[in-house]
Amino acid sequence: MTRIVTQKLAEMWGQQIVVDNRPGGGTVIGTQLAVNAAPDGYTLFISAPSFVINPTTRPKLTYDVTRDFKPITVMAYQPYVLVTNPKVPARDVKEFIALAKDKPDSLNFGSTGSGSGSHLAAELFKYMTRTTTQHITYKGMGPAVIDVLGGQVHFIFGSVLAVVPHVRSGKLTALGVSSEKRSASLPDLPTITEAGVPGYSTVSWSGMQVPARVPNAIIEKISADVNAVIARPDVRERFMHDAAEPGGGTPAQFSRFIQDEIVKWRKVITAADIHIE
Repeated sequence: MTRIVTQKLAEMWGQQIVVDNRPGGGTVIGTQLAVNAAPDGYTLFISAPSFVINPTTRPKLTYDVTRDFKPITVMAYQPYVLVTNPKVPARDVKEFIALAKDKPDSLNFGSTGSGSGSHLAAELFKYMTRTTTQHITYKGMGPAVIDVLGGQVHFIFGSVLAVVPHVRSGKLTALGVSSEKRSASLPDLPTITEAGVPGYSTVSWSGMQVPARVPNAIIEKISADVNAVIARPDVRERFMHDAAEPGGGTPAQFSRFIQDEIVKWRKVITAADIHIE
């Protein structure tokens, strides 16, 4: 998502934009780099669900996500898909919940890491359905999906791109999509809310922010340009090809979204007793 948007911004601004991936620490290393950047508008920070999860799971953060950043806009949203190994004897969400309640702690799920979006999607499901399942963490979505395919793991909340090919080949069973609305990539698959968990909703997202001291005039300029890029038909088509829903909106809207997500995940993380040093 970042490369799609920044390529168009580079053309619009007549400026080269370098995408600098800084992995490590559950995105903390890259976030800290952005916090320390000069507040001149030349460093843009791309955040994801870990941005609103880390304040609760990592209480020793050296930055404050609401104080040290100013939001620009959400670029795109991507739903998760609840998929199981076909040997799991459940063909819809209600049957899956019944199975989990009938045999507590007998089912396990994979994720891309403790406190990650895919992990919390499963914890939210457990929280709302009052079920207990075991978490197995992996270094990435690929290895986790491989173990679901092999039967070592029973289910996962996987990204659309990672699981849809296996769903279509019959190697995985899709039970529901995590977003409020159905995914264009799987239009016949009900949302988890439709399938039996009213109010369930979570998505992966990519949002743009800047260091907090960047002047408002620059923020308004960047926001207007990013929204113009997201609205372009060719950009929206590329997003949809990657199973992403185009975002957009004002800095104020993104700010409210961040605040709501922090509150939402704090409840789930506290209930699940998740701590990361």
